[in-house]
Amino acid sequence: MIDLRSDTVTKPTKAMLKTMFEANIGDDVFGEDPTVIALEEKLADMFGMEAGLFCPSGTMTNQIAIKCLTQPLEEIILDQTAHVYRYEGGGIMFNSNASVRLLNGERGKITAEMIASEINPEGIYYPKSSLVVLENTVNKGGGICYTLEEIKPIHQLCKQKDLKLHLDGARIFNALSFTKDKAVEYGEYFDSISVCLSKGLGAPVGSVLLANRDTINYARRVRKVMGGGMRQSGFLAAAGIHALDYHIERLEEDHIHAKMLGDALLELDYIATVLPVFTNIVLFKTNPKISSDDLVAKLTNHGLLCSLMDSETVRFVTHLDINKSQIIKAIEILKSLEANA
Repeated sequence: MIDLRSDTVTKPTKAMLKTMFEANIGDDVFGEDPTVIALEEKLADMFGMEAGLFCPSGTMTNQIAIKCLTQPLEEIILDQTAHVYRYEGGGIMFNSNASVRLLNGERGKITAEMIASEINPEGIYYPKSSLVVLENTVNKGGGICYTLEEIKPIHQLCKQKDLKLHLDGARIFNALSFTKDKAVEYGEYFDSISVCLSKGLGAPVGSVLLANRDTINYARRVRKVMGGGMRQSGFLAAAGIHALDYHIERLEEDHIHAKMLGDALLELDYIATVLPVFTNIVLFKTNPKISSDDLVAKLTNHGLLCSLMDSETVRFVTHLDINKSQIIKAIEILKSLEANA
């Protein structure tokens, strides 16, 4: 099977497994796992932040950040497609008792001008606007990404209006690979950053929350309450360190493969639209010749796995377990369906 459902389906490489088996471990809840500490310090240094906290998932790091940066009865400003809103089980409301102000950005990207018009005035009728959340890359935007030049005015507005700024960096290294911005500069603009290790980087588990030391100290308490203390988690942290050392530069291969798929889709009669491809996500819609549901089923029968983003949109995601020959085979399968349409 050629599995293009998500970049979360990757298996550890042999080299990564070797690193995991050889990890020096301790009890992380006691703050004694040297490999976890090394991972947290490595990522904090990479992004110019003071400290980090290793967690089981990006959902947990996002939700902890929101909890740390808001109070009940406050409001978060974000795009209506944002992962923290759509795909984290209503955690904003459940964990933080906060409301949301949803914006309609361009493929999930919002601007300072859009945010400024939605900041609530002072008054007992309104929740207090307190946090802005960005996502980079934007999952439902087809892997489109913010540049630092686009982030800067949002940061400046947040400073002027006393708002915190969080980054859901689920695929932040894909974004950096595309924009060529420097990770270390991100620390100047965000109060907290969630960095996922189990997507394009290929680690089996884990995300790291980055922020200042005071925020991370409180975040550690919140992680404990959420059940996120993993004890000898150095085995998993070792995989993250390996991924950071060896899997960042190769992300460009995934982007090339995604572009190959996107270009091939544009040539097929049964495809209605294909969003421009930026990184490793390809989103497209079919025309009346075949429904999106039927296409996914047919592709599965031909050994090509993909997923539905919604009732109409099909998603391909390239990753380190997919090579060029598999992409070529996937394109052949897509073309064969057109011949039989």
